Amino acid sequence: MNKVATSKEAILAASRTIVMEKGISAVSMRSVADACSVAVGSLYNYFPSKADLLSAAVADVWRDIFHLSGDCTACDSFSSCLALLFESIREGCAKYPGFFTFHSVTFTAGDKEKGRLMMQQYFGHIKESLLCVLKNDRMVRPDAFNGSLNAENFVDIIFTLFTSMLLKEQYDYKPVLEIVARCIY
Repeated sequence: MNKVATSKEAILAASRTIVMEKGISAVSMRSVADACSVAVGSLYNYFPSKADLLSAAVADVWRDIFHLSGDCTACDSFSSCLALLFESIREGCAKYPGFFTFHSVTFTAGDKEKGRLMMQQYFGHIKESLLCVLKNDRMVRPDAFNGSLNAENFVDIIFTLFTSMLLKEQYDYKPVLEIVARCIY
């Protein structure tokens, strides 16, 4: 085995390949070290535990799937941004079969909280981007939001619906876009 050190990026790339080919449950210190042709101990220079490696691998796969830019000018409307996000998910599901339904069960009981916090942080970034696009969407009716339904609540509701569909492996997003259109345009 090659004892040469590797990089964090190479480790994450190897982890993504393992997730694509064998699923998230196949990611382990040994499988990643073998894929990188390094000793297991070399991975500990970058990730102090399997949970840290898994967290980073999950975040990296999410990033690869969603690649939703923080640039609010990338989409001209909230609906087009949602459509782009759904398409990214559909492509991600094809690229990483079973990832969405099984990534949360890969964490041990003690590390589930860490995995949950990491996912909340990543989802928070996506929701912030969606909110930014929504607030800059010039087609939104002036009376679309009020005291009981503001833009933040709306994004939370749509994102909850979005993740629910994702977990159920429902990828027809046209009904969600229709709901959005009827509510805000």
